[in-house]
Amino acid sequence: QVQLVESGGGSVQAGTSLRLSCAASRNTAYMGCMAWFRQAPGKEREGVAGITSNYRISYADSVKDRFTISKDNTKNALYLQMNSLKPEDTAMYYCAVGNTWTCPGSPNGMDYWGAGTLVTIST
Repeated sequence: QVQLVESGGGSVQAGTSLRLSCAASRNTAYMGCMAWFRQAPGKEREGVAGITSNYRISYADSVKDRFTISKDNTKNALYLQMNSLKPEDTAMYYCAVGNTWTCPGSPNGMDYWGAGTLVTIST
């Protein structure tokens, strides 16, 4: 079992930045895929960014060049630095862990989820 707790969400204006954090209850060094997903009202959950145990990183096209995923295995933490935020980034953001080859892949491939942190971007 892995417990994940997200933090750092909030309500900010477009063009500003937020940094999300995810605290894991176990050593993140051995987690095959750690990823951020988001779900906007009325939409499906989508993968935003993922990082594997050997630091292979992938982003959704919609956030490339604006978001940066990172992890700190000494703190068992995952981060998502979000810059140049847009109203369409408004969503509940979730931290997830799994052992999928594609990272982030389908939400169905992830094994553990946090409860989420809400990000609201206003114009």
